[in-house]
Amino acid sequence: MKLLYSIHKCDVFMFTWLINARMHASLTKASRYLSKTGDGQLYLVIIGFLYWSKGFENPFLQAVLLAFLIERPVYFVLKNGLRRNRPQAALQNFRSIITPSDKFSFPSGHTSAAFMMATLLGYYFPSLMILLYCWATLVGFSRVVLGVHFPTDTLVGVILGISTALFSLEQFAT
Repeated sequence: MKLLYSIHKCDVFMFTWLINARMHASLTKASRYLSKTGDGQLYLVIIGFLYWSKGFENPFLQAVLLAFLIERPVYFVLKNGLRRNRPQAALQNFRSIITPSDKFSFPSGHTSAAFMMATLLGYYFPSLMILLYCWATLVGFSRVVLGVHFPTDTLVGVILGISTALFSLEQFAT
């Protein structure tokens, strides 16, 4: 329990430093847009395009669908099982910039899905890998800037997203 408290204390320190940094105001507008790219609509467009282009037999589409079938339930169980409060509920006198879609913060679903898709897309389009991981990193960072996640929420989202993508790729990659 002492270790968890120490991690939480460090997490709150990093979060508070970022929120109070001079650059925070200029990052807010960009963070809103970056965060929206991880809301899910883009993933549906990709899934639709993959189905339209090659049908359900497409191994890329199968890998994406399996990854989501694993990642979303694991994310949901972790979030609702661990029940870590979002910064607004955990910190006195703090208000997040946006209203989150649910009550708990751990892990970051936006970050998890972004890294999962970045890993899957990067496997099939290796020349885009660095750009995709930069985008996914910015999605996770934006969630902290907007005040709806602590840094460790996004770190665990990275791990969850990449691990589910790699597992899925092992099943369907050709």
